[in-house]
Amino acid sequence: MTTPTSPLRLPRLLPVLLLAASLTAQEKKEGPIQDNSFLVEEAYNQEKGVVQHISTFTRYQESKDWIYTFTQEWPVFSQKHQFSFTLPWQRLDASPGRKQAFGDVALNYRYQLLGDGDAPVAIAPRLSVLLPTGDEKTGYGKGATGYQVNFPVSFTMGEAFVGHFNAGGTLTPRARNTDGDRATTRDYSLGQSFIWLANPRFNVMLEYVYANTEAITGPGQTQRQSSSFISPGIRWAYNFPSGLQIVPGIAVPIGVGASRGEKAVFLYLSFEHPF
Repeated sequence: MTTPTSPLRLPRLLPVLLLAASLTAQEKKEGPIQDNSFLVEEAYNQEKGVVQHISTFTRYQESKDWIYTFTQEWPVFSQKHQFSFTLPWQRLDASPGRKQAFGDVALNYRYQLLGDGDAPVAIAPRLSVLLPTGDEKTGYGKGATGYQVNFPVSFTMGEAFVGHFNAGGTLTPRARNTDGDRATTRDYSLGQSFIWLANPRFNVMLEYVYANTEAITGPGQTQRQSSSFISPGIRWAYNFPSGLQIVPGIAVPIGVGASRGEKAVFLYLSFEHPF
């Protein structure tokens, strides 16, 4: 058995230590990394005059499914209001032909109800419309317009830790499955994350997400199913004099409870800059 300081462990830790050291050596930016959460949404709207482009990629080990998403976030006149859209491109192993295809596109509006990135507590409810752009016949969409609400709350815990809490739901009237059966589905989700601000440009993250969804089993009939993951990860930032900030990140979602046995790799990349 090796101890945490054993030479056998040092090669594994060395890349992370070197990354943290190099980021600390950079010129210090005002404030820590903030609006770059992975699975749990933060409650910080984009600042006026700043746009963010976010790419994520998730690949599941057991099912072989993967999904890529591109999200762009814009402030609307002020930080109080934010518009964004999310474009999903995915591959489902259970889909006929296992082809890659677009899923349902999300149009999002978020209101900064309380606080901001500098406040001890921030609240920013979100309302989304999910457009039926995916093909429900192959499992890539719900075949109907959906309506989603999410309630993100962000809070500081001293100078070194930040937490984010989410509670949300999705209603899809007359959704349709691969057989063409229609039913109304109601999905719910919860999330909690804790972020250790190791330094302003290097964070260690631990997130938990739970989803309870309905699958259509026949005309007007649904069956509930749940999934839950705990996800450790890291993120770091590169800041440039122009105002551009690049934030890469990586996490490893691990299935627990009903999702036990499933594992995934999650990759994150954000570009944020003035416009």
